[in-house]
Amino acid sequence: MPRLGIVGTMVWDTIRSRDVGREGPVQEWGGISYALAGADAALGDDWTLFPILKIGQDMREAADVVLGSLERVDSLDGVRTVQEPNNRVELSYHDEARRCEKLTGGVPGWTLEDLLPLARSCDAIYVNFIAGWELDLPAAAALRTATGGAVYADLHSLLLGVGADGVRSPRPLADWRAWLSCFDVVQLNEDELMTLAAGWDDPWALAADVVGPVTRGLLVTLGDRGSAWVSTRGFWDAPTGPRPGQDALEPAEALVSGKVEPERAIEGGDPTGCGDVWGATCFATMLAGENLETSMRVATRAAQRNAGFRGATGLGEYLRSETGLVTGSLRSEPRGVA
Repeated sequence: MPRLGIVGTMVWDTIRSRDVGREGPVQEWGGISYALAGADAALGDDWTLFPILKIGQDMREAADVVLGSLERVDSLDGVRTVQEPNNRVELSYHDEARRCEKLTGGVPGWTLEDLLPLARSCDAIYVNFIAGWELDLPAAAALRTATGGAVYADLHSLLLGVGADGVRSPRPLADWRAWLSCFDVVQLNEDELMTLAAGWDDPWALAADVVGPVTRGLLVTLGDRGSAWVSTRGFWDAPTGPRPGQDALEPAEALVSGKVEPERAIEGGDPTGCGDVWGATCFATMLAGENLETSMRVATRAAQRNAGFRGATGLGEYLRSETGLVTGSLRSEPRGVA
């Protein structure tokens, strides 16, 4: 069966000031765990999941509990144990969308030599820069050739620096055009697009400038306002055709854009991991045969459901049972948030 490789970092989160009335912090798995859960729920029955992760020895046993609960995972051969302490993040929420992140731990990224044999076993790759250094530029540039399939990237912490105290803050991305050219589909949130487009009069002009024969789609999550995109025309209308990024289906100037509105308003809930669930669900649904807009709508439903759940442990089962994300029920009516 075709295999979707998932590249990222599992993080042990300590979350403060997220829930009104709760005393003390909450600790739970986060990071790529959210994306793994989203993909596990959304992938069609003819695809499997292959985690490509490094985990600190201090947390490997606990991480295996989460990884072992995923139904679509076919092998843990891509999960490597390292001697460095596992990444831990302290999240302090200022409001429902804004937070301060403080990072500790030192799980290293992948070298080109270590990554390529794993990538070659995959038919598509989803990359989420949770730490920000999962891949360097040469490794990222090699993914397309290694997999022979589409590569989707959530840039996320690639646009965050780490201070001496571990606090993360936005930073410009050096060689950003080269980075974007490594991926067929790129995901950003609104703040990340603004950081990437520093110096541009209109951030969306940057999106239109970079989308073409190489980077075929740029997707932007907008929080409770939904999501928007710029893409080459029809690049995912026929996912069994030429691989995105390999052969242009339309002239580079033939771009389309659009916006997906949430189907219902949700007040409150936990925003942690929503973007990760959104992206993994979107790509998995695309691989299951749906076009871009439908996939983004399914992803929005999953992200809204995630807001009603705490942590990533058991999230895949929750999404699968409550949203009808499995193949064959993509258009089923979503239920309300519990």
